[in-house]
Amino acid sequence: MNRRLTLAIPSKGRLREPSWSLLEASGVDPQEPGERVLQSHCRNAEIDLLFVRADDVPEYVQDGVVDCGITGLDLVNEQASDVEVLLQLGFGKCSLQAAVSVEDSATSLADLEGRRIATSHARLAREALSDRKINAELVKVAGSVEISPRLGLADAIIDLVSTGSTLRTNGLRSLGVLFESEAVLIGRSGSTDSEARRTLTTLLASVINARASRYLLCNVEKSRLDEVTALLPTTGSPTVMDLATPGIVAVHALVPASIIWSLLPKLQACGASAILTLPVERMVP
Repeated sequence: MNRRLTLAIPSKGRLREPSWSLLEASGVDPQEPGERVLQSHCRNAEIDLLFVRADDVPEYVQDGVVDCGITGLDLVNEQASDVEVLLQLGFGKCSLQAAVSVEDSATSLADLEGRRIATSHARLAREALSDRKINAELVKVAGSVEISPRLGLADAIIDLVSTGSTLRTNGLRSLGVLFESEAVLIGRSGSTDSEARRTLTTLLASVINARASRYLLCNVEKSRLDEVTALLPTTGSPTVMDLATPGIVAVHALVPASIIWSLLPKLQACGASAILTLPVERMVP
């Protein structure tokens, strides 16, 4: 990097720990700040860290206070920030959902027509409803959106949902998803410092790609090699090597971590043996 890059990360909340973990896994070695310290740096890279609220990250990036930042995609869109999404980070996933009381007769998003809806994400909610040609009255609330129907403030809500447990606890049920969100790396739109941003993006992407993959090794008879390779959803061909035992080969391949559960029994059924799956530290396409 030609100069030190400034990166804003959430100082607290559900995005803080995964953001820190991603930086550590990328090898930049971020220095843990002391109590109430808002700035730090990375030992292995020319990166300075600024710890702020996730809600403030889009504004800091847009105004050029920092070069890049980690925040939620919902916050970027809600604030209509003039920033560029550089990378989806794969954590902090949630969705903006419409919900009503379990006793309500509504069964779909279309049933929100003419309703009074409480939300803390007015811009996102308005755009999502407009896209679906649903006319409704939005009531902006700052917090505790889930209690609005019980208080009579509104007869429906639009709020971010991660697991749905908060909805169930408050006697609500979802009518559907309006917007999908996750943590993202953002940069200032039109920035000329592309080299530094590209380096950071490549580093983080290599970890994200690796986390989603496993390195698979197994032995198989040559006569059944086609059966085994047909099961592997790899990009290109797997690596096949002859072993000392005649007629036996070793197969090496990168496979999605999400299919390991279903893949291993199928490999065994094809005669594969000595099957190993190993984590991948980094992977640059």
